[in-house]
Amino acid sequence: MIKNKSSTGWRNNNNKASLSEVFSSVSVPQKKGIWKKVFAFTGPGLLIAVGYMDPGNWATDIAGGSKFGYMLLSVIFISNFFAIILQHLALKLGIVCERDLAQACRDHYPPFINFVLWILCEIAISACDLAEIIGSVLALKLLFGLPITWGVLITVIDVLIILFFQSKGFRYIEGVVAALIFTILICFTFEIISSKPDILPILRGIIPDLEIIKNSHSFYISIGILGATVMPHNLYLHSSIIQTRDYPRTDEGKKMAIKYATIDSTLSLSLAFFINAAILIISAATFHKSGHTEVADIMQAHKLLTPILGSSLAGVFFALALLASGQNSTLTGTLAGQIVMEGFLNIRLKPWIRRLITRLIAIVPAMIASIIYGEKGTAELLIISQIILSIQLIFAIIPLVCFTGDLDKMGIFVNGPILKISSWLITIIIIFLNLLLLYDIFNNFFLGRG
Repeated sequence: MIKNKSSTGWRNNNNKASLSEVFSSVSVPQKKGIWKKVFAFTGPGLLIAVGYMDPGNWATDIAGGSKFGYMLLSVIFISNFFAIILQHLALKLGIVCERDLAQACRDHYPPFINFVLWILCEIAISACDLAEIIGSVLALKLLFGLPITWGVLITVIDVLIILFFQSKGFRYIEGVVAALIFTILICFTFEIISSKPDILPILRGIIPDLEIIKNSHSFYISIGILGATVMPHNLYLHSSIIQTRDYPRTDEGKKMAIKYATIDSTLSLSLAFFINAAILIISAATFHKSGHTEVADIMQAHKLLTPILGSSLAGVFFALALLASGQNSTLTGTLAGQIVMEGFLNIRLKPWIRRLITRLIAIVPAMIASIIYGEKGTAELLIISQIILSIQLIFAIIPLVCFTGDLDKMGIFVNGPILKISSWLITIIIIFLNLLLLYDIFNNFFLGRG
């Protein structure tokens, strides 16, 4: 049991530790240099960054680059800025209140509201897991020629891999994630060098262009990029895993933890920005430049990369990055599922049971779609998963912004006027764009496909 002395605005001030098996398990040097503290706090940000480079984000980046060249780089940049602010709020909530977002909701809202929030969050995590399965399955098909149905079954095995690393300690999980991100980084560095993009158009693309709003197609792709920016489970995840650090639970200790955790989060999300930007740049430099402006999905992109770039390794590195992305997202989705169930319901299951439930919920629709519709079915499921995530995002951001702006709950760490206004403005923009995205997807996918 931990007692939160910094805030009094909660019904229960004797809260169970979030992820109690790894709570305060990573040592933080108190009298060492700055760089050792930076290293001690490095890790949670990388796990969060994974959500910004998962297979669900690839299609919008590919479509944006092939259709409009480098113009939508500014949208990725703005999206990343939004993410940095919201993840800062999530880590601050965890450090100051010693609660993850799910626990905070349980301590604030009545039981019925909490139950609804939990159901929505479980659906979102399963949808996210579905996107990860599809990404891994497509990568296995591209790398080894495995049928879609076999690929779906193989993804069950990662349950055992995750449990193995969980038993070794939290730093091992962070190490695996870092290695997979490094793999993605190497792959896309190779792709960028091979595609030989134009530097000046890239720099111009970072500056917002009014044409993005004037052109309805570019506007909707922009909404897709922005709408899928912040993954709802990342907010629950970050507010929990930051508590794995063994910093002093005093006001001074929390100030130090917020400072270094924000450095970790900002740098990690900057890396995610590079990878997302790289996907769009490669798409612009290869497909848009060669006249293939209608490339809009992962399989199309892989098929065209090798002949356009003239290198057989281009397709291999692309598929390898996709596989690493899918497996990375699986790791973070597992942890988020555990945090959400324990936080909202105070129910603690064995990790392998929790993981198996989440994976089976996602595997069933993936298997049915792959058997009946093949690749087309999995692509449509990817779209559906993004719809579900967009809906859930609204129910995660609003509580987070409310809690961190509450003086009774946050005490001296409450959001200042500038941060409070910025966070609410970002919330309103993301909600508005998500609603537009949902309308557009529903209009085109459900009403227009016939």
